[in-house]
Amino acid sequence: MSHRREFEIAFVGLKPGIHVYEYRVEDKFFVPYGEQDFKNCIADIKLSLDKNNGFMLLHFDIGGTIESGCDRCGNPLSFQLWDEFNIIVKMVENPEEMNEQEEDPDVYYISRGESHLHLADWIYEFINLSIPLQKMCKEEEMGGPKCNKEVLEKLKRMEEEVKKDTPTIWKGLDQFKNLE
Repeated sequence: MSHRREFEIAFVGLKPGIHVYEYRVEDKFFVPYGEQDFKNCIADIKLSLDKNNGFMLLHFDIGGTIESGCDRCGNPLSFQLWDEFNIIVKMVENPEEMNEQEEDPDVYYISRGESHLHLADWIYEFINLSIPLQKMCKEEEMGGPKCNKEVLEKLKRMEEEVKKDTPTIWKGLDQFKNLE
């Protein structure tokens, strides 16, 4: 439980203005969220919290590296994390109702009686959003020493087999091409 408290900010005693927090996130952070499709995460999060009366502006800067498998050949690759995210946290009387109605994912409501901001879920989400969607070897590395040549060869054979075995539904339409 103490691990989770590391990602909480007691904002009640903070003076209005900008406050900066820095966090380092490694693989142990993700244990409560279950298995991830990456490992060796070293993410540095810089949070700027701008406290105002009735609301707070949060700006997350995400940086670091993760290791994940190539989508094509399966070999491990290192990826840079870099992104930034903003959230507006508003203090209201009925936060559950307001969060249900809010359509903007960058606006979040908390109770006026709340004293802590819980950042872990946002950090988890932002790290995952910072990972490239397509994880493949760079063009110049494809087929190179980092690629798994066995897998690439199997993929090439499978592709050729699919082309041979797939009957083309358009085959007979060529005869109707010049019927004017």
